Amino acid sequence: MRFTVAIDGPAAAGKGTIAKAIARELGFAHLDTGLLYRAVGLEVLGGQDPLEAAQRLDPGRLGDMRLRTPEVAQAASRVAAIPEVRAALFQFQKDFARRDGGAVMDGRDIGTVVCPEAEAKLFVTASAEARAARRHAELLAAGQAVTLEGTLAEVRARDERDAGRDVAPLVAAGDAVVIDTSGLGIEEAVARALEVVRARMA
Repeated sequence: MRFTVAIDGPAAAGKGTIAKAIARELGFAHLDTGLLYRAVGLEVLGGQDPLEAAQRLDPGRLGDMRLRTPEVAQAASRVAAIPEVRAALFQFQKDFARRDGGAVMDGRDIGTVVCPEAEAKLFVTASAEARAARRHAELLAAGQAVTLEGTLAEVRARDERDAGRDVAPLVAAGDAVVIDTSGLGIEEAVARALEVVRARMA
């Protein structure tokens, strides 16, 4: 069976958590496409050329914990605005989306650019303040010295960059179901998303 679930949305809205839960519940494969750009961003911070890093990307390195740092997140946003980098990573994502057994993919442009033909599309969002609070808590738990004010500024800067870029800007697909998680717990958000996906599967 080939069935693609495309989940887009801004940073720290909960799309990754929802994507993993859907994949686990339905037995689908999951890909956090943002990690592809973070992996390229990490290499760029180490001095490598962005396009070369994208062309030589090793999927086996997507579990590197350094990919979760704020510096790499900002670098990922910058390299994601480079058309040649996006093109280099495009086919990898397309192939993953149509794999046998179903796929759940989360990112910024899955439902609009990578998989406009996806059978189920979700756009998961939340207020900048709610997202900053979540990301701040995550970073503190990881032992990083960050402030809530600084995290909020980074979230807003990332939003502006993602929504304003010329190539594949962050925007909800016209046929995506929007889920605002600002006031939702994880279980409620996952339940709403699963309801949408199961309706599409039926």
